[in-house]
Amino acid sequence: MDIRITRGLEAAPEAAEIRKAVFVEEQGFENEFDDIDGYAFHAVLFAENNIPAACGRLYLSEENRFIIGRIAVMKPFRRKGFGEKIVTALESKARELGGTETELSAQVRAKGFYQRLGYSPFGEEYFDEYCPHIAMRKKL
Repeated sequence: MDIRITRGLEAAPEAAEIRKAVFVEEQGFENEFDDIDGYAFHAVLFAENNIPAACGRLYLSEENRFIIGRIAVMKPFRRKGFGEKIVTALESKARELGGTETELSAQVRAKGFYQRLGYSPFGEEYFDEYCPHIAMRKKL
């Protein structure tokens, strides 16, 4: 297993493939890709035989906050701890860049996963497209 972090989605085509498969094809999101992809850091976890299995991104928001997002794991690789490994790698990158806290927008159904990783919800639930989400943060 190997995790590679690169800058810009063009440098991580595997991340785009994973996100398309999970968020667009499986979950039905339409607005998956945005301008942030061009400057964000993208992490891709490669399983055995160099198969892209999971991804996520990290960027510094206009409010100077490190935002983790687009955490996705391909179906055959779920429940193997790969999502946690991606989040941990992105948190390490945020620390390396001087971050002391990360925030994310979690699908409500994944809230427990992020809470187990030390994230706390804040604010009200909201919809991103059709899906309920909750903002969460963690001190690094």
